Amino acid sequence: MNIEKQYQEDHQMKLTVQVEPQALEEARQHAARKISKHTKIPGFRPGKAPYSVILRTVGEAAIFEEAVEILATDLYPKAIDEAGIEPYGPGQLENITSTDPLTFEFIVPLDAEITLGDYHSLRLAYKAPVIEDGDVERVLNDLRERQAVLTPVERPAMESDQVSIKLNSKRNNVEEGQNSTLIEERSTTINVKKTDGITESEWPFPGFSQHLIGLTVGDQKTITYTYPEESEWESLRGQEAEFGFTVESVKSRELPAQDDEFARTIGEYETVEALIKDIRSSLEEQALNEYNAEYHQQIVTELLKDATIKYPPQMLEHEIKLYIDQLENRLAQQGLDLATYLKTRQMDDKALNEEVKPLAEQRLKQTLVIFKAARQENITVSNEEIETESSQALAEISKHMTPDQAKKAISEGYIRNLVGNISTDLLIRRTYARLESITKGEYNPEEVVLDTKTEGISE
Repeated sequence: MNIEKQYQEDHQMKLTVQVEPQALEEARQHAARKISKHTKIPGFRPGKAPYSVILRTVGEAAIFEEAVEILATDLYPKAIDEAGIEPYGPGQLENITSTDPLTFEFIVPLDAEITLGDYHSLRLAYKAPVIEDGDVERVLNDLRERQAVLTPVERPAMESDQVSIKLNSKRNNVEEGQNSTLIEERSTTINVKKTDGITESEWPFPGFSQHLIGLTVGDQKTITYTYPEESEWESLRGQEAEFGFTVESVKSRELPAQDDEFARTIGEYETVEALIKDIRSSLEEQALNEYNAEYHQQIVTELLKDATIKYPPQMLEHEIKLYIDQLENRLAQQGLDLATYLKTRQMDDKALNEEVKPLAEQRLKQTLVIFKAARQENITVSNEEIETESSQALAEISKHMTPDQAKKAISEGYIRNLVGNISTDLLIRRTYARLESITKGEYNPEEVVLDTKTEGISE
């Protein structure tokens, strides 16, 4: 078997394989026997007719076509080994360039190749977030707000009141293809915020509740608002909208005192100090997790700047499919399906693929860079760690199911996926921890204890 290799620009390898005459003849014989098992040949039992009889019955072309299929299947893995290449996935027979001698052209997607820069010299400032007393106070006030006592009042609305309104909204200057209606008329309740409590996420727009101050039951009002270009509602940026509403009720809101009795209504807290301590701890954990996620993103962004990454198109296609599958799962959790989502956005599958492609490509590159760093740093995760994490995850999942539900839901396939996801997550977390210690200037190779267990995994 004679093999020629030709590297392709899209990180695939073209293998030109010339078949030996003897191998072709053996494949013809094999093909004839295979055909005879499924072809009625008078005077012979299935698979027992001689080659010459089969040839006269089905013809040279049929035997040759079957022989080509047999050879392609048989020679492909041998050609991969002999060529010394590492495929990403299955290749395909692209062409038969000659029948004498028989010559195949295979296109083989290659495994990704990543070269990282000198990331050990990379330094990034790390400043852990600090939770201020005001942050804790805001959470406490939010908890008190949720337990406010509402009392109907016959006076104009004031700050901190709860006002029920019948609201509708429409776009002004409607463009072609846009729906003029933003909010179908419906009743809703609005808590009138203090001036210093207005946030960018206030619905239906920042500062809306201030327009309710001074209004009484039965009052009507129309407001025109233009969403700024930096609005949190992307589809409304730069849009002018008109809001009309009628006041249906006004209620005062009395907040509970910030004392031990209030703390006990929130959870298993004996004192308000214990509640405050838990709030601070939760805020610190959340803030640190968010900061670390941002810091890790900075790290991978810097790694990408000096990295050389090559991968075949099939790898990106797989990532796009995975991205869309995850979108479909999120939609399902909201009671929607992909077809409805595409219809509302006036898109087809092709348009969605094009929209997702740059996002999937960026995620793919980041994943490849992190796994490359894991290999270079000899980072592993032992089977014992994976088993422990998997057992804990299964136990937590089972808490929310009956035994019958758990038996149906937790299949072998489910467990395999869970174990795979956990092992990957552990490896990525450990790799980010190593990279974080490097970029903070804290890494000391002599202090690193390598896991020498043979049962560990590296990716």
